[in-house]
Amino acid sequence: MSISRSSIGYLLAAALIAASGCAAAQDYPSRNLRVLLPVTPGAAADTYARIIANGLAAAWGRAAIVDARPGGTGLIATLLVKQAAADGYTLLFTTNSVHITGPLLVEPRPFDAVTDFTPISMAVKFPLYLIAHPSVPARTVSEFVAYAKARPKQLNFSSSGQGGISHIIAELFNSTVGIEAVQIPYKGSAPALLAVVGGEAQYLFNNIGNSQALVLAGKLRGYAVTGSNRNPLYPDIPTFAELGIKGMEVAQTWFGLVAPSHLPPALVSKLNTEVVRIMNSPEVTKRAVSEGYEVVGNTPAQFASDMRAEVAAFSRIIKEKGIKAQ
Repeated sequence: MSISRSSIGYLLAAALIAASGCAAAQDYPSRNLRVLLPVTPGAAADTYARIIANGLAAAWGRAAIVDARPGGTGLIATLLVKQAAADGYTLLFTTNSVHITGPLLVEPRPFDAVTDFTPISMAVKFPLYLIAHPSVPARTVSEFVAYAKARPKQLNFSSSGQGGISHIIAELFNSTVGIEAVQIPYKGSAPALLAVVGGEAQYLFNNIGNSQALVLAGKLRGYAVTGSNRNPLYPDIPTFAELGIKGMEVAQTWFGLVAPSHLPPALVSKLNTEVVRIMNSPEVTKRAVSEGYEVVGNTPAQFASDMRAEVAAFSRIIKEKGIKAQ
């Protein structure tokens, strides 16, 4: 079979591109890296951004500087990375409260979570826990659903803010099981939790690590967690999926690393390999589990697929409930 000159030219060009990509990966990094953070220093995302940055610096002998740029509901840092050169020296360590729900709440959307970036790896994720005030007599999820259905729009649920993850996940749950309830937004997860402890609101989806001690103390009732697997720190708490409530698997909080779009595949692979190694090291895994997180360290393709699933689920519920940014 003969090969045309144009085909030969194409194959040679492809080979040259692949070779140049491999050479770039071998030389990378030749200078310091910057990891932008869209939230305030000291937040949980900041902790894991620094774990990864320090791990990269130790592996490659180049500084990886975490640069917190909070503000604009995460847009400042996110757009800086979106507009940066796709050379692997400017990265974004973000969370789905910024990267997924943020752009879904405004029109026109300021960015696309997947196509405007190059996914590297999800670092950690953690489920949200359905908790209620003890005045709610239900002892199981099915009893809670029946209790709430019998009282349409009579129950209040608190959230960490209008359009935040806890708000959207609660609305996803309400829609999935057929509950009608009223949201009370607070300025942060701490006051939202205190509102349920104090009886100002009847239920909440909250971080399991902040809630379980209150459940064990009898100040709250705990029912089930989102996600596909039971939390390793609290293995006795069931998931909604195993209780027959499907669709809550996608409803988790995560932190992860992305780069500008069109990052060369060789650099994507090099970054992904290091992030996965760092996150699966014994000391990092031990710390993450002790804090209620599940280490992920997935492939770029898996990370992109997870984000697309979230965008689909959250877009639907945002449109259905008419949720807008504050």
